[in-house]
Amino acid sequence: MPATVPLATPANVPNLSADQVQNGMLHPAIELIKLFSSTQWEEFIQEWAHSLKPQYSDVVRCGGAGDKGRDVIGYVGAASSGVWDNYQCKHYDHPLQPGDVWLEIAKACYYTSIGEYVWPQQYFFVAPRGVGTTLHSLLKNPARLKERLVAAWNSDLAAKITATGSVPLEGALQLHVSGLDFSVFKALSILSVIEQHRRTGWFAARFGGGLPPMPPDLIPPAEIAPQETRYVRQLLNAYGDHLATSLGDVGDLVPHQNLRSHFDRARQEFYIAETLRNFSRDTLQPGEYENLQNQFHAGVVDTVAGQHADGYARVIETIKTARALQITSHPLVPRVKVEARGGICHQLANEDKIQWVP
Repeated sequence: MPATVPLATPANVPNLSADQVQNGMLHPAIELIKLFSSTQWEEFIQEWAHSLKPQYSDVVRCGGAGDKGRDVIGYVGAASSGVWDNYQCKHYDHPLQPGDVWLEIAKACYYTSIGEYVWPQQYFFVAPRGVGTTLHSLLKNPARLKERLVAAWNSDLAAKITATGSVPLEGALQLHVSGLDFSVFKALSILSVIEQHRRTGWFAARFGGGLPPMPPDLIPPAEIAPQETRYVRQLLNAYGDHLATSLGDVGDLVPHQNLRSHFDRARQEFYIAETLRNFSRDTLQPGEYENLQNQFHAGVVDTVAGQHADGYARVIETIKTARALQITSHPLVPRVKVEARGGICHQLANEDKIQWVP
């Protein structure tokens, strides 16, 4: 009889997390990219290329009909300077072969010959299954790559370059191609792209797997920083409303130790919320932190607008409400500390979205 494999039992099943039970096994990104559509593949490369800033001043996705052999462009300096890199996205079910790239190279040759754009600084082919051995060898030998392109052009490329007519390789175009530097053509390492994409705000949304651990909380500096001035002023107004006097600066809190202690806690909360803001910027798509702030604003706005003995009482009740809010749908929820909830209220005050003393 053939050898048999025992049925998995609790003794030999790996420990499962709650996320695995709910969402299923997490598949590696290197496998998931093979399931992308061509559009999703271009979007993925665009997201990754954005992470290369400040290497690029701008990243533009041209994909679709009329791209003239360009998919994702990274401009080095101003677009008008003419220095750019191209990322040609090929989402095929096999490693790229020479026949998969001849037309794209021919388009670059033709459109630079008629002045549509200048010859790129670098031209990368990027595909989920990489490049095959033959194409890899050709990319390492620019002279041989050009020879093979010329042979392919004369056989069947001329009629495919534009939709308006055949483009034979002759005359001025042939002279143009002979002078081009084919060492710009390269293949991109997919594993390197994935690892760099992992550090962008788009990775978790595309591949799941949860968010990384939070970094250490920011610590308030001894002196009030410029970005704190508005919420600090709002707090001083609230304390002054409570004391029925005007407070010019933080030094006026010295005789009121309970208010000074509250102020110090408020600054700590603000900086913990700033840590969360930075974490969101580094791990989630743009706008996600603002979405979280908007949910907190919607949850506390009625408390802010309610009747209170004074501004300080309004602060206390609003933050108490924020700490009790049931927010479950936002991806940052597992990383929102109790202190960050108060800090988000101070961020809202810092942006004048709420006011302690109307």
